[in-house]
Amino acid sequence: MKSIKNPVLTILLVAYKPDIAMLRRSLLSVNECKVGDSISMTVIDHSPVTELSADDDLFQGLNYPINLIADPCNPGFGAGHNRVLPLLDSSSYHLVLNPDLEVAPDSLRNALAFMDAYPDCGLLTPFATWENGQVQRLCKRYPSVLDLLLRGFAPRFVKQLFAQRLARYEMADQLDELQVLWGPPIVSGCFMLFRSEVFKKLSGFDPRFFLYFEDFDISLRAGRVSRIAYVPQVKVVHHGGHASRKGWRHIWMFGRSMVTFFNIHGWRWW
Repeated sequence: MKSIKNPVLTILLVAYKPDIAMLRRSLLSVNECKVGDSISMTVIDHSPVTELSADDDLFQGLNYPINLIADPCNPGFGAGHNRVLPLLDSSSYHLVLNPDLEVAPDSLRNALAFMDAYPDCGLLTPFATWENGQVQRLCKRYPSVLDLLLRGFAPRFVKQLFAQRLARYEMADQLDELQVLWGPPIVSGCFMLFRSEVFKKLSGFDPRFFLYFEDFDISLRAGRVSRIAYVPQVKVVHHGGHASRKGWRHIWMFGRSMVTFFNIHGWRWW
């Protein structure tokens, strides 16, 4: 595949034992976005034994070049994403994209147009749904320990008892499918479109977060040096999430990163 010397947009996906069919859907969804030929994508596979190859059918038929990196040492989600930092001097925008996310055909075009129109915007987050069409709110207020435990691990009937509290935490009172919202404190890491200079200024993700909460941390830091915008004209479908459904190891990593987050930014219990 050809390389692009000065891409407008760099995209990075970090994967670990990816669902190959889902990854292909994600790559194809980017392929359907008509934003010219100035896209360069990197896929980093942190799997112990990679099943990906640049010659695989997985990467065929795409309109943009892909740089595939296998790194079985797995330094973590954020540290993996930080490998792109030396490449950002030549790009205007950088997209952190999950391998279990599909973007709508006009999403990248709308996102780049918004960033061009608002040069003070350093980080953009989209409107998201789950696979079943249910709205997934990617914006959050600053959490308490109770908010995180309720949202992540409480059974459904308990969540219903705290529905109003959780809705406020997820900013349901301010988000809709039409209006741009400026200044959400925290946005999800499944789709983060950065102005490249902002991502570089932040030195990327904090490597102290191996997995989980690296997006909370970088959101708070990005909000101090630029503006964050929720732009519902940028639409995605997210198929992942749910640490509690991934087993005890993920629950442990979630808890460890939660402690790191609150130690850095301040504890709020209730």
